[in-house]
Amino acid sequence: MIASAYLAAEGFTAELAEELTRAGRRITAWHGLLALSPDTPFPAAWALDVWTAPREIPVASVKQAADALRAIQRNWSGHAAAHHRRSALIAERLPPVKARPLVFPEAAPAGHLGGWTLLAPDLLLASPTKTSPFVNGAVAFVEDRAGPPSRAYLKLWEALIRLGRHPGPGETCLDLGAAPGGWTWALAKLGARVVAVDKAPLDAAVAAMPGVSLRQESAFGLDPRAEPPVDWLFSDVICYPARLLALVQRWIAADAARNIVCTLKFQGETDHETAAAFAAIPGAVLFHGTHNKHELMFARLAAPSSPAG
Repeated sequence: MIASAYLAAEGFTAELAEELTRAGRRITAWHGLLALSPDTPFPAAWALDVWTAPREIPVASVKQAADALRAIQRNWSGHAAAHHRRSALIAERLPPVKARPLVFPEAAPAGHLGGWTLLAPDLLLASPTKTSPFVNGAVAFVEDRAGPPSRAYLKLWEALIRLGRHPGPGETCLDLGAAPGGWTWALAKLGARVVAVDKAPLDAAVAAMPGVSLRQESAFGLDPRAEPPVDWLFSDVICYPARLLALVQRWIAADAARNIVCTLKFQGETDHETAAAFAAIPGAVLFHGTHNKHELMFARLAAPSSPAG
């Protein structure tokens, strides 16, 4: 019996397997990048997508497979790990799912989407529910190839789309480890006021953007108890995860940032223990995105403000 399935990003099956094993989840088989488990679903940070209600359906033909899926619900995304020609024929019989690149800060798709794959030519695995609204958990954007000084902005865009929140005009942001300025550029484009903190200088064009200022000092030298509170704290600092954890804990203890979004960068082996400590922070969200390398995104957001009335 398959009770859950976890889709890894290309090149990160080992990290996902290690995380699931540490959490006491068994993997009975891999189907391409999809880890099949007989255990209840687990919010695995290293999974781009988690299939939460998979079921095995015997199918004698392409038509029967498509009919079985359509009988359950309308919208499906396929993971063609094998039997590619047969999978393509099934997909042709299903309603098309739009997977066009997003124009940031466009919201994530709101429609219900399931996941399916062919385990064998005559055996379908279908999950009507999954954790990501994106096809195979992959988020694509219409990129800006002229403005930002690096491609780091893409993982920030993805994090904010996944979280469903982003800074707005007038909000204050502290961007730690900002140089050369990819995240600062993305935040300033949203109309936020951004204080970039880095010993290295920002890209000149980013430094000249409205609302951007630079403090050329160490992100770890800031005392959050002495800093003006900010709406958003961002960090893409290159450091060991344990050091970042201590920094985040200081800012949380000082209640100096309403929202926190950081990158955990792993150097060498994956520090699953520290990742678990981040995940244990109340209100934490931890995930590996399409645009992340050997790193995870951490976020802790304040509750949305209620409209006056």
